[in-house]
Amino acid sequence: MTRIALLGAGAMGSRMAQNLLKAQYKLIVYNRTADKVKPLIDQGAVYADNPKAAAEQADIVISMVTNNESSRNVWLDPKVGAALGLNKTSIAIESSTLTVGYIRELAAAITQRGAALLDAPVVGSRPQAEAGKLIYLVGGEAETLAQVQTVLSSAGASEIHHLGENGQGMAMKLAVNALFGIQVAALAEALGMLAKGGISGDRAMALLGELPILSPAAKLAGNLMLTGNHAPLFPIELVEKDFRYAIATEQTSGAKMPIATALQDVYQKAITEGYGKDNITGVIQLFV
Repeated sequence: MTRIALLGAGAMGSRMAQNLLKAQYKLIVYNRTADKVKPLIDQGAVYADNPKAAAEQADIVISMVTNNESSRNVWLDPKVGAALGLNKTSIAIESSTLTVGYIRELAAAITQRGAALLDAPVVGSRPQAEAGKLIYLVGGEAETLAQVQTVLSSAGASEIHHLGENGQGMAMKLAVNALFGIQVAALAEALGMLAKGGISGDRAMALLGELPILSPAAKLAGNLMLTGNHAPLFPIELVEKDFRYAIATEQTSGAKMPIATALQDVYQKAITEGYGKDNITGVIQLFV
Protein backbone atom coordinates (compact mmCIF):
# COMPACT_ATOMS: atom_id res chain seq x y z
CA MET A 1 0.00 0.00 0.00
CA THR A 2 1.28 3.46 -0.92
CA ARG A 3 2.18 5.44 2.19
CA ILE A 4 1.53 9.17 2.04
CA ALA A 5 2.76 11.89 4.38
CA LEU A 6 0.84 15.16 4.44
CA LEU A 7 2.56 18.22 5.89
CA GLY A 8 0.11 20.93 6.91
CA ALA A 9 -3.45 20.36 8.12
CA GLY A 10 -4.98 23.77 7.55
CA ALA A 11 -8.17 24.52 5.63
CA MET A 12 -6.99 22.82 2.44
CA GLY A 13 -4.55 20.26 3.83
CA SER A 14 -7.10 18.81 6.24
CA ARG A 15 -9.61 18.33 3.43
CA MET A 16 -7.03 16.65 1.22
CA ALA A 17 -6.16 14.40 4.15
CA GLN A 18 -9.82 13.48 4.61
CA ASN A 19 -10.02 12.53 0.94
CA LEU A 20 -6.91 10.35 1.15
CA LEU A 21 -8.24 8.58 4.24
CA LYS A 22 -11.53 7.91 2.46
CA ALA A 23 -9.50 6.36 -0.37
CA GLN A 24 -7.92 4.10 2.29
CA TYR A 25 -4.35 5.24 1.92
CA LYS A 26 -2.00 4.84 4.86
CA LEU A 27 -1.63 8.47 5.91
CA ILE A 28 1.01 10.10 8.11
CA VAL A 29 0.27 13.68 9.10
CA TYR A 30 2.36 16.50 10.49
CA ASN A 31 1.12 19.93 11.50
CA ARG A 32 2.91 22.65 13.43
CA THR A 33 -0.08 22.80 15.80
CA ALA A 34 -0.57 19.17 16.78
CA ASP A 35 -4.13 19.50 18.12
CA LYS A 36 -5.44 20.33 14.63
CA VAL A 37 -4.73 16.81 13.41
CA LYS A 38 -6.67 15.00 16.15
CA PRO A 39 -9.76 14.48 13.95
CA LEU A 40 -7.52 12.89 11.32
CA ILE A 41 -5.83 10.65 13.88
CA ASP A 42 -9.26 9.58 15.11
CA GLN A 43 -9.98 8.44 11.55
CA GLY A 44 -6.81 6.38 11.27
CA ALA A 45 -4.01 8.76 10.34
CA VAL A 46 -0.65 8.40 12.09
CA TYR A 47 0.86 11.50 13.67
CA ALA A 48 4.52 12.38 13.15
CA ASP A 49 6.36 14.70 15.55
CA ASN A 50 8.25 16.48 12.78
CA PRO A 51 8.41 16.62 8.97
CA LYS A 52 11.51 14.41 8.72
CA ALA A 53 9.82 11.65 10.72
CA ALA A 54 6.75 11.92 8.48
CA ALA A 55 8.82 11.66 5.30
CA GLU A 56 10.79 8.67 6.59
CA GLN A 57 7.53 6.69 6.86
CA ALA A 58 6.16 7.61 3.42
CA ASP A 59 6.56 6.91 -0.29
CA ILE A 60 4.97 10.23 -1.27
CA VAL A 61 5.20 13.45 0.74
CA ILE A 62 2.70 16.26 0.10
CA SER A 63 2.99 19.74 1.56
CA MET A 64 0.11 22.23 1.78
CA VAL A 65 1.18 25.26 3.80
CA THR A 66 0.76 29.03 3.74
CA ASN A 67 3.89 30.59 2.27
CA ASN A 68 7.58 30.25 1.34
CA GLU A 69 8.70 30.50 4.94
CA SER A 70 6.39 27.71 6.10
CA SER A 71 7.41 25.51 3.19
CA ARG A 72 11.10 26.11 3.87
CA ASN A 73 10.56 25.14 7.49
CA VAL A 74 8.84 21.84 6.68
CA TRP A 75 11.16 20.79 3.85
CA LEU A 76 14.57 22.34 4.49
CA ASP A 77 14.99 22.72 8.24
CA PRO A 78 18.58 21.50 8.81
CA LYS A 79 17.53 19.18 11.65
CA VAL A 80 13.95 18.04 11.00
CA GLY A 81 13.17 19.05 7.42
CA ALA A 82 11.21 16.54 5.35
CA ALA A 83 13.91 16.55 2.66
CA LEU A 84 16.17 14.76 5.15
CA GLY A 85 13.69 11.90 5.35
CA LEU A 86 13.47 11.30 1.59
CA ASN A 87 15.16 8.45 -0.23
CA LYS A 88 15.84 7.76 -3.92
CA THR A 89 12.37 6.35 -4.53
CA SER A 90 10.52 9.15 -2.71
CA ILE A 91 8.31 11.64 -4.52
CA ALA A 92 7.82 15.08 -2.98
CA ILE A 93 4.78 17.17 -3.96
CA GLU A 94 4.55 20.85 -3.05
CA SER A 95 0.92 21.97 -3.40
CA SER A 96 1.22 25.32 -1.62
CA THR A 97 1.18 28.60 -3.58
CA LEU A 98 4.79 29.84 -3.51
CA THR A 99 7.32 31.75 -5.57
CA VAL A 100 8.82 30.17 -8.66
CA GLY A 101 12.33 30.99 -7.46
CA TYR A 102 11.81 29.14 -4.20
CA ILE A 103 10.34 26.11 -6.00
CA ARG A 104 13.46 25.85 -8.14
CA GLU A 105 15.59 26.06 -5.01
CA LEU A 106 13.51 23.34 -3.37
CA ALA A 107 13.73 21.15 -6.46
CA ALA A 108 17.52 21.40 -6.42
CA ALA A 109 17.67 20.45 -2.74
CA ILE A 110 15.38 17.45 -3.20
CA THR A 111 16.98 16.13 -6.39
CA GLN A 112 20.37 16.29 -4.66
CA ARG A 113 19.01 13.58 -2.37
CA GLY A 114 18.00 11.48 -5.37
CA ALA A 115 14.27 12.08 -4.88
CA ALA A 116 11.85 13.82 -7.27
CA LEU A 117 9.78 16.97 -6.77
CA LEU A 118 6.54 18.08 -8.39
CA ASP A 119 5.21 21.58 -7.83
CA ALA A 120 1.48 20.88 -7.91
CA PRO A 121 -0.56 23.83 -6.64
CA VAL A 122 -4.33 23.63 -6.92
CA VAL A 123 -7.05 25.83 -8.37
CA GLY A 124 -10.04 25.72 -6.05
CA SER A 125 -10.85 26.31 -2.42
CA ARG A 126 -12.50 24.42 0.43
CA PRO A 127 -15.76 23.48 -1.39
CA GLN A 128 -13.81 22.15 -4.39
CA ALA A 129 -11.49 20.16 -2.12
CA GLU A 130 -14.47 18.56 -0.38
CA ALA A 131 -16.20 17.80 -3.69
CA GLY A 132 -13.12 16.39 -5.42
CA LYS A 133 -13.15 19.25 -7.95
CA LEU A 134 -9.64 20.65 -7.53
CA ILE A 135 -7.56 21.42 -10.62
CA TYR A 136 -3.86 20.60 -10.28
CA LEU A 137 -1.24 22.62 -12.19
CA VAL A 138 1.93 20.56 -12.22
CA GLY A 139 5.59 21.29 -12.90
CA GLY A 140 8.21 18.52 -12.96
CA GLU A 141 8.98 15.34 -14.84
CA ALA A 142 6.07 13.77 -16.72
CA GLU A 143 7.23 10.32 -15.62
CA THR A 144 7.04 11.38 -11.98
CA LEU A 145 3.56 12.80 -12.45
CA ALA A 146 2.42 9.52 -14.02
CA GLN A 147 3.38 7.72 -10.82
CA VAL A 148 1.19 9.93 -8.61
CA GLN A 149 -1.84 10.63 -10.82
CA THR A 150 -4.04 8.28 -8.80
CA VAL A 151 -2.91 9.84 -5.52
CA LEU A 152 -3.67 13.36 -6.74
CA SER A 153 -7.09 12.24 -7.92
CA SER A 154 -7.74 10.68 -4.52
CA ALA A 155 -6.61 13.88 -2.79
CA GLY A 156 -9.35 15.80 -4.60
CA ALA A 157 -8.37 16.38 -8.23
CA SER A 158 -10.90 16.43 -11.04
CA GLU A 159 -8.33 17.71 -13.53
CA ILE A 160 -4.52 17.47 -13.67
CA HIS A 161 -2.52 19.61 -16.10
CA HIS A 162 1.19 19.10 -16.72
CA LEU A 163 2.76 22.47 -17.56
CA GLY A 164 6.42 21.48 -17.93
CA GLU A 165 9.52 21.68 -15.77
CA ASN A 166 9.70 22.53 -12.07
CA GLY A 167 8.38 26.04 -11.46
CA GLN A 168 6.01 26.14 -14.41
CA GLY A 169 3.08 24.70 -12.46
CA MET A 170 3.65 27.37 -9.83
CA ALA A 171 3.97 30.13 -12.42
CA MET A 172 0.59 29.16 -13.87
CA LYS A 173 -1.01 29.13 -10.40
CA LEU A 174 0.29 32.63 -9.67
CA ALA A 175 -1.07 33.81 -13.03
CA VAL A 176 -4.48 32.25 -12.27
CA ASN A 177 -4.69 33.86 -8.83
CA ALA A 178 -3.53 37.24 -10.13
CA LEU A 179 -6.12 37.19 -12.91
CA PHE A 180 -8.86 36.25 -10.45
CA GLY A 181 -7.77 38.94 -7.98
CA ILE A 182 -7.77 41.56 -10.75
CA GLN A 183 -11.30 40.60 -11.84
CA VAL A 184 -12.69 40.69 -8.31
CA ALA A 185 -11.15 44.07 -7.45
CA ALA A 186 -12.25 45.58 -10.78
CA LEU A 187 -15.81 44.35 -10.24
CA ALA A 188 -15.85 45.71 -6.68
CA GLU A 189 -14.66 49.08 -7.96
CA ALA A 190 -17.33 49.12 -10.68
CA LEU A 191 -20.11 48.17 -8.27
CA GLY A 192 -18.94 50.91 -5.91
CA MET A 193 -19.02 53.48 -8.71
CA LEU A 194 -22.50 52.40 -9.78
CA ALA A 195 -23.82 52.42 -6.21
CA LYS A 196 -22.65 56.01 -5.75
CA GLY A 197 -24.48 56.85 -8.97
CA GLY A 198 -27.73 55.43 -7.65
CA ILE A 199 -27.70 52.00 -9.32
CA SER A 200 -28.19 49.23 -6.77
CA GLY A 201 -25.83 46.28 -6.59
CA ASP A 202 -28.65 43.85 -7.37
CA ARG A 203 -29.61 45.73 -10.52
CA ALA A 204 -25.99 46.15 -11.59
CA MET A 205 -25.14 42.47 -11.16
CA ALA A 206 -28.33 41.37 -12.91
CA LEU A 207 -27.29 43.28 -16.02
CA LEU A 208 -23.55 42.65 -15.82
CA GLY A 209 -24.25 38.94 -15.43
CA GLU A 210 -26.14 38.92 -18.74
CA LEU A 211 -23.32 40.59 -20.65
CA PRO A 212 -20.33 38.63 -22.02
CA ILE A 213 -17.86 40.43 -19.80
CA LEU A 214 -17.86 38.48 -16.52
CA SER A 215 -16.30 35.10 -15.93
CA PRO A 216 -18.29 32.53 -13.93
CA ALA A 217 -15.89 33.10 -11.02
CA ALA A 218 -16.46 36.87 -11.16
CA LYS A 219 -20.24 36.35 -11.22
CA LEU A 220 -20.01 34.19 -8.11
CA ALA A 221 -17.80 36.76 -6.40
CA GLY A 222 -20.20 39.56 -7.31
CA ASN A 223 -23.14 37.71 -5.81
CA LEU A 224 -21.19 37.15 -2.60
CA MET A 225 -20.42 40.88 -2.50
CA LEU A 226 -24.14 41.68 -2.76
CA THR A 227 -24.99 39.50 0.23
CA GLY A 228 -22.06 40.78 2.26
CA ASN A 229 -20.91 37.19 2.71
CA HIS A 230 -17.16 37.47 3.16
CA ALA A 231 -16.59 34.20 5.05
CA PRO A 232 -13.00 33.26 4.16
CA LEU A 233 -12.61 30.89 1.24
CA PHE A 234 -9.65 32.81 -0.23
CA PRO A 235 -8.72 35.37 2.47
CA ILE A 236 -7.52 38.79 1.38
CA GLU A 237 -4.24 38.34 3.26
CA LEU A 238 -3.48 35.32 1.05
CA VAL A 239 -4.62 37.16 -2.08
CA GLU A 240 -2.14 39.93 -1.30
CA LYS A 241 0.60 37.35 -0.66
CA ASP A 242 -0.03 35.74 -4.03
CA PHE A 243 0.21 39.12 -5.79
CA ARG A 244 3.55 39.68 -4.05
CA TYR A 245 4.73 36.26 -5.18
CA ALA A 246 3.61 36.93 -8.76
CA ILE A 247 5.52 40.22 -8.71
CA ALA A 248 8.59 38.38 -7.38
CA THR A 249 8.31 36.05 -10.39
CA GLU A 250 8.13 39.12 -12.64
CA GLN A 251 11.33 40.46 -11.14
CA THR A 252 13.25 37.25 -11.83
CA SER A 253 11.84 36.59 -15.32
CA GLY A 254 11.82 40.11 -16.72
CA ALA A 255 8.05 40.08 -17.30
CA LYS A 256 6.06 43.29 -16.88
CA MET A 257 3.15 43.28 -14.41
CA PRO A 258 2.06 46.88 -13.72
CA ILE A 259 -1.59 45.86 -13.20
CA ALA A 260 -0.68 43.19 -10.66
CA THR A 261 1.57 45.70 -8.89
CA ALA A 262 -1.30 48.20 -8.64
CA LEU A 263 -3.71 45.53 -7.38
CA GLN A 264 -1.26 44.32 -4.74
CA ASP A 265 -1.48 47.85 -3.31
CA VAL A 266 -5.30 47.63 -3.30
CA TYR A 267 -5.32 44.36 -1.37
CA GLN A 268 -2.65 45.67 0.99
CA LYS A 269 -4.91 48.65 1.71
CA ALA A 270 -7.76 46.22 2.46
CA ILE A 271 -5.52 44.51 5.00
CA THR A 272 -4.60 47.87 6.53
CA GLU A 273 -8.32 48.69 6.81
CA GLY A 274 -8.87 45.49 8.80
CA TYR A 275 -10.29 43.21 6.10
CA GLY A 276 -7.35 40.80 5.81
CA LYS A 277 -9.22 37.81 7.25
CA ASP A 278 -12.23 38.36 4.99
CA ASN A 279 -12.77 36.47 1.75
CA ILE A 280 -11.43 38.14 -1.41
CA THR A 281 -14.93 39.54 -1.97
CA GLY A 282 -14.43 41.72 1.11
CA VAL A 283 -12.37 44.07 -1.04
CA ILE A 284 -15.66 45.73 -2.00
CA GLN A 285 -15.66 47.34 1.44
CA LEU A 286 -13.04 49.75 0.10
CA PHE A 287 -15.45 51.06 -2.53
CA VAL A 288 -18.95 51.23 -1.03
